Amino acid sequence: MGSLLEEIRHNRALWLLVFVPIVLAAEHLAPTAHTMLFILSILAIFPLAVLLSYATEGVAAKMGDATGGLLNATLGNLTELVIALTALQAGQHDLVKASIAGAIVTNTLFLLGASFLVGGLKYRTQEFNRINARFQSSLLFVATVAILIPSAVTAADSVTMSEFTRKLSVGLSLLLIVVYGLGLLFSQKTHRELFSSPEAGEHGASPPMSVALATLAGTTLLVALVGEIFVGSVQQAATSFSMTPAFIGFIIVALVGGAAEMASAFSGARKNRLDLSVGIALGSAAQIALFVAPVLVLLSYVIGPAPMDLQFWPGVVVMMFLAAMTVVLVTSGGHSTWFVGVLLLMVYLILAMTFYLLPPRASDTQPPAANSQATGM
Repeated sequence: MGSLLEEIRHNRALWLLVFVPIVLAAEHLAPTAHTMLFILSILAIFPLAVLLSYATEGVAAKMGDATGGLLNATLGNLTELVIALTALQAGQHDLVKASIAGAIVTNTLFLLGASFLVGGLKYRTQEFNRINARFQSSLLFVATVAILIPSAVTAADSVTMSEFTRKLSVGLSLLLIVVYGLGLLFSQKTHRELFSSPEAGEHGASPPMSVALATLAGTTLLVALVGEIFVGSVQQAATSFSMTPAFIGFIIVALVGGAAEMASAFSGARKNRLDLSVGIALGSAAQIALFVAPVLVLLSYVIGPAPMDLQFWPGVVVMMFLAAMTVVLVTSGGHSTWFVGVLLLMVYLILAMTFYLLPPRASDTQPPAANSQATGM
């Protein structure tokens, strides 16, 4: 544990870990002070993300950037999965769907674009494994098509929440899980050599594997606890800060929920380990679309008051499809510069501006966008 304590002592960002017990105590002492809890939870999530980044880099240094990126994406999504399960038990299907959409768009556009920009400001041109990028973006495209179909069919035939839509969603969920499993078999077993990364950039000192794995597990648990506090306070905080529900749900919450992945991805890009950054960004988005979303649909039949389907709102479907297509285009070459990152961020900012100016639907007392305030992605 000496290496971990040394990292905490020398990294001033980790000194903010003091806010973790503070926000946990404040949640019990003043559970109705939502604005205060909102600010404290953000201050607590940030150092936890930095700590998660440190541990993930240690694992990646010994297991390879592709595996390290997959592990980081999995643990990062674990927090969002726990939060989504809580919403699913409460029957807040709109909240769950909004969290899925927000996570996919944030990872594919903001996380990847910011990584390209951060790395490009230090290195003139950066290379990454084109095969891995195309593989992950192809998985994401398949998942986007599967999510698009129920919405398109429902819109065409005017069948809302019909038995057909539910059965189709279950069938598609099973297919997506199978595709995700086969993708893991392909990338981690049968064709593992295609996804290996050449040694590039500076790796620096890394913690022992046992310390790194223990830190990953413990930090993920703390992020989940703090994330639940953040989710519970974000709705009232949105009113206090005069932000629209759509902007809070799809943008602010998604950025905070993905802080752990962002810290690791940006650190990898600065060290010229772009394969780690691409693996985290695209791997996380693909995992949410191919595994997390289908699992939530299936679990809704067990723990939810009513089954959930894969029918999303038309605007959200278009948003996810555009994000997937943008990533397919910009990652086809296997190299990046800072301007490629700017282009991805511009697409993200276009969506963010739309959400910021979009008013809540007057016909709904609790619109889907408002429900998304409680998302962790």
